Amino acid sequence: MAKDKAKTKTEMKPQVEGKEWWVDSKGKRIDGRSVTDLRDITIKAGVLPNADGSCYLEWGQNKVLVSVHGPRECLPKHQANPYKATVRYNYRMATFSVTERKNPRPGRREVEISKVSGEALERAIFLEKFPNTAIDIFVEVLDANAGTRIACLTAAAVAVADAGIPMRDLVTGITVGRAEGNAIIDLNKHEEDAPDAVDMAVAFLPNSKEVVLLQMDGEMTSKEFENLMEMAADNASKVYELQKAALKESVLSKSPEQIPGMDEVTDTGAPRMEAMSEEEQEMLKPRDPMAFHGHEFEEETKIEPKPAKKGKKDPKKADETIDEDSGEDYSDMERDAYDGGKE
Repeated sequence: MAKDKAKTKTEMKPQVEGKEWWVDSKGKRIDGRSVTDLRDITIKAGVLPNADGSCYLEWGQNKVLVSVHGPRECLPKHQANPYKATVRYNYRMATFSVTERKNPRPGRREVEISKVSGEALERAIFLEKFPNTAIDIFVEVLDANAGTRIACLTAAAVAVADAGIPMRDLVTGITVGRAEGNAIIDLNKHEEDAPDAVDMAVAFLPNSKEVVLLQMDGEMTSKEFENLMEMAADNASKVYELQKAALKESVLSKSPEQIPGMDEVTDTGAPRMEAMSEEEQEMLKPRDPMAFHGHEFEEETKIEPKPAKKGKKDPKKADETIDEDSGEDYSDMERDAYDGGKE
C-alpha cells in the first residue's frame, strides 16, 4: 500500500487495494496538496462589458461567472425599501456543471444559497446610500466540484466592487472540514464524501474578522470547531490578496473610452486652439474692455418706418380714427399704443 501511495499525482486513485484514503502518511491528499494548501485560484474582474460590474473565477475545477447590475430602480415597487437598497442575489448552476445533467429549474439548495449569500453581501455594502433601489447579482456556476457557494460569494464581492458600489470591505470565503480524522482546508468532492466528513463554509470581512456566513454539514467537537475556525481565518487572507490583486489589475487595464472628436478637446472641455480657424482664435484672444474696436460697429443699423395703419377719420373727432377692421375709435396715443402692442 505504501508503494501505491508513492505514485505520482496523475496515477493516484481514491481507492487503493479496495480501501479508500484521503490523506497519506506524508500528509498529502489525493490531488497532491497538503492539508493546508488551497486549490489553484484565478480571479478576473470586469470581464462583461454590458454589466455594471463582473467577475470570472476559477477555483480548482469550479468555474464561476458573476454580473452585477445596479443600483437601479427596484421593480416591482413593493420590494423597494425606502431606507436602503435591496440586494437580490441569484445563484444558479448550469445544467452541464455537474456529471449528471441538472434540472434547469432552481432547486431548494439554490434558493437557500441565494438567500444566505445575499445576506452576507448586505453586511459589506453601504445599502443606506441607495434607498428605493435594487442591486441585482447574477451568479452562474459553469463547472462544479465542491465549494461552489464560497467560490460564488468570493467572485460576487469582486464584481460588486468592480461596479463601483461602496463597500465596508470585500467578502472573502473559504471552506474547511475533516476527512478521515484530518482537519483540511478547501475540500474537493472526494473529501466531502468521506465517511466522517465535515464540510464548513465560512465567509469573513477580512479587516474586521467579522463572520458573515457560517454553514456546516456533519458533527464535530467544540475543540475541532475552534481549530477549523482558526485555520479558516488564517487562510482566508490568501484569497483576500487575490481579490485585491484582481481589482487592481482591472482598474489599471481599463483605458478611458475614446469618443470621436475628443482628440480636438482639451482636458477642460474647451476646443484646442490648433483645431480652430483664424477667426475663432481671434475671437478668443483677451480684449481690453475699455478699448474701442471699430470692426464691431461696421454694420449700419437700418430702422425701417412702420407701415401706415389703414383707417378713416371720424369727421366729428379730428384726433380720433375709426379702425376699419374692428370699427372702434382710437385716439392718436391709443392708436400708437395699440399698433405697438400688435407688433
